[in-house]
Amino acid sequence: MKKVFYKVLSVSLLILVSCLSSSMAQEESYTVTVDEVLNGSIKLDPAIPADGKVNAGTIFKVTSTPDEGYVLDAGYYSVRGIWGAMYHESMSAPFKVTIDQDKHIGASFIEKTEVEHLNVIHDVVYAKPGKKPLKYDVFSPKGAKNLPIIVIIHGGGWAANDENVMRGMARELTKSGKYVVCSIDYRWVEKLDGDDTDNSMADLIGDVFGAIAHIMEHAAEYGGDASTIVLTGDSAGGHLSACGANMPNLIGTGGFGLSPGVFEFMPSYVPENKTVAQLRTEMMAAIKAAAPSYGVFGGELLNHYSDDPAADSTWKNAIAPLENIPDAGEREVPQYLTRGSNDPLIKDAYVSEYMDALVKSGHRVQYVQVGGASHAFFDWKPDERTKATFKKYGVYYCYEMEAFFDSVLSSLK
Repeated sequence: MKKVFYKVLSVSLLILVSCLSSSMAQEESYTVTVDEVLNGSIKLDPAIPADGKVNAGTIFKVTSTPDEGYVLDAGYYSVRGIWGAMYHESMSAPFKVTIDQDKHIGASFIEKTEVEHLNVIHDVVYAKPGKKPLKYDVFSPKGAKNLPIIVIIHGGGWAANDENVMRGMARELTKSGKYVVCSIDYRWVEKLDGDDTDNSMADLIGDVFGAIAHIMEHAAEYGGDASTIVLTGDSAGGHLSACGANMPNLIGTGGFGLSPGVFEFMPSYVPENKTVAQLRTEMMAAIKAAAPSYGVFGGELLNHYSDDPAADSTWKNAIAPLENIPDAGEREVPQYLTRGSNDPLIKDAYVSEYMDALVKSGHRVQYVQVGGASHAFFDWKPDERTKATFKKYGVYYCYEMEAFFDSVLSSLK
């Protein structure tokens, strides 16, 4: 009787385990959607099942083929994020996508004429202070030699996006053949990169200086002039580009808030043949101007993202461009400011306050409100709406920004 009971129990357990395994397998499948592709096509290997359900861990190889007269802009996958579809892109082909959540997969193509003037170097890694390799892309006009360098710093609330989101701007700013452009990435705040410890705003500013240091070290390879750097960036990148312009004098080894009243930024990359003090001196001389677009310069939108119990308002002031404007008599940093008139995040008063502070310190500054534009009009993403916004507003103001840089640099000759 006992043998029969144990046999029945064993069979029942096997059935239960089988049911649980089946249930878990179902839970570990995700929906993959292929977006509509214009001006080209993509092929996924393996093919997606008819119902779109794919087991977790499946790796797709995505091959992109442009139509005649077009080239690959980027392959991508997107997931639902805090601002709708959040894109993860690759300008190399083919690329691979691992399925670990519901994802859309697609590709963007652009006219060949948009890049015929360029040599592009993707994914130059300049540091790896955490789990994410920090990198930048280089856009050099063909035949570039000893050209000024524009460094672009992307936005995304210090918590999203990477250097790819500024590639439309990078392409526009190279069309005149006057500039090499480098679009950089940096760590995200807190643990959003998957790091074991929190990243503070001071870390991100250190990444900006680290990227600039790496770019300066390799400038000749890109056809650029290491002694002539201008900065731009939008939104969170507007904040970081203003920090980069105003605060290279605060590069140092003293730590950020480790000692009372000492707030210094350690670059995440320092060339082996230079001291931090040498790098500080060279960068202060090299950075000639900035164009922070709809940026955060101080006030309520700014956060130091430090969990140190000693953190107070002085920590916030130490990462605020508004509070760290150099006197123009000691170091001039002309700045070109833009804001969309319909921007729901960055108020006119915020930018005007920064403009007034720059003027008070003796700096040349131009502030342009772009009529009808909202936030992030310099961004470039695979979706047609973002592309259309960039073409409507971003393209023209790239040329206006470049004209400002031209004027500043010509006055230094």
